[in-house]
Amino acid sequence: MLAAGLALALGGSALSAPRTDVVIGMSIEPAGLDPTISAPVSIGQIVWQNVFQGLTRIAEDGSVQPQLARRWTLSDDGLTYEFELQKGVRFHNGAPFDAGVAKFALDRARGPNSANPQKRFFAAIDSVEAPAPAKLIVHLSRPSGNLPYWLGWPASVMVEPSSADTNRTAPVGTGPFTVAEWKPGDSVRLARSDDYWNTAHTPQLSAATFRFINDPQAQAAALNSGQVDAFPEFAAPELYAALEADPAFETVVGNTELKVVAGMNLRRPPLDDVRVRRALMMAVDRQALVDGAWSGYGTPIGSHYTPNDPGFKDLTGHLAYDPDAAKNLLVEAGYGNGLSIRIKVPQMPYAVRSAEILQAFLAEIGVSLEIVPTEFPAAWVSDVLQNHDFDMTIVAHAEPMDIDIFARPDYYFGYANPAFNDIISRAEAAGDSAVRDSLYGEAQEMLADDVPALFLFVMPKLGVWRSGLTGFWHDEPIPSNDLTDVRWSSE
Repeated sequence: MLAAGLALALGGSALSAPRTDVVIGMSIEPAGLDPTISAPVSIGQIVWQNVFQGLTRIAEDGSVQPQLARRWTLSDDGLTYEFELQKGVRFHNGAPFDAGVAKFALDRARGPNSANPQKRFFAAIDSVEAPAPAKLIVHLSRPSGNLPYWLGWPASVMVEPSSADTNRTAPVGTGPFTVAEWKPGDSVRLARSDDYWNTAHTPQLSAATFRFINDPQAQAAALNSGQVDAFPEFAAPELYAALEADPAFETVVGNTELKVVAGMNLRRPPLDDVRVRRALMMAVDRQALVDGAWSGYGTPIGSHYTPNDPGFKDLTGHLAYDPDAAKNLLVEAGYGNGLSIRIKVPQMPYAVRSAEILQAFLAEIGVSLEIVPTEFPAAWVSDVLQNHDFDMTIVAHAEPMDIDIFARPDYYFGYANPAFNDIISRAEAAGDSAVRDSLYGEAQEMLADDVPALFLFVMPKLGVWRSGLTGFWHDEPIPSNDLTDVRWSSE
């Protein structure tokens, strides 16, 4: 009887042990898994912090924290950063991480043949030294107060020289997980690394599978059937209220950097006329658009900046909804009899719904908006981002603090304003956060007035996961699915 009771007790204990695997749903599958050579945020949402790590990291509260660099100092003239690196770190292939590897990664990212999507981050770097295995010195040609923040991005992760060219399909990093399997069109499975260097933060999960499900109805079905445990970014806001009421799930509405904007091509008439752009902006009731396109989940914005970002200004009152004033501006610009514009729309639900509502708003002021469905990312990147073959488009810019995209000389908006460029340059160089925030405020105001895009709303992070599953980020200061603290409760 004693033996039977002991066996029963042990059996009960085993049955109540928490799971150590998780299935996570994502709307978009990346074409590759190397964030240092390609821009889509879906790459970082799988590999950043899980497979790859950087000298610094961005925490859930948006702060910059040490990672592969234990600490750093900045010289009094703002031109030299000295990093003290972690010791005993190895890549998944067994190669050691040291200052020489860090120098390679930075030189590769900033080199003349670099394909890094954020190459601008490294533009201020003049040279990199590795005088000792745990000592890295970065010399700048001009001050760059944002450098530690930028080094925490997915595009800045450390890569091992011998595997750098194959990371797209066979990633090798220093993170707590390795890529165990990639089934194109279906899933990517990560497995916990037995040799992870940071033993103080070893994940509880032994494996995590990312499944790609684009259709919102299918996402809800996968959750309800148990095929998927979590959608950190659920794509069906109209179904979210039902999940909020279901005790089988935990739901969290968090903040993101996903700025939904209707970008305009300022290289083409009539959108090269600021009066036309201002008229289009005043034709849009932002809150009504949020209500119709995203079931009321979202925050209207008046510039390319989110309430999460330092120095945010609420500019939704500038060029606010005023159809009559919009019509008058069109008359002044010579379009009193109306005009026609084509908008290239990616297939994502938020973009399609927002475009349809924009179409109705603009019709009220005599503007015909033709919606052109555009496959994302391939066709959109080719037509809009690279060849500038569009009038308008609509997309969610996911990168944090990316107001500087309007200062890029050949970016898809075609916005060219030397005064704006100067403000951005001074903000990025500023070592004083108050000065930097003030300059970013000026930049926001300039964009709100010049309207290179219709600034619409910030998409929220509609997180949903099975009850008993914890550790997912509630807010998203950078697109990610950091699995370090994700675990199942034992209850």
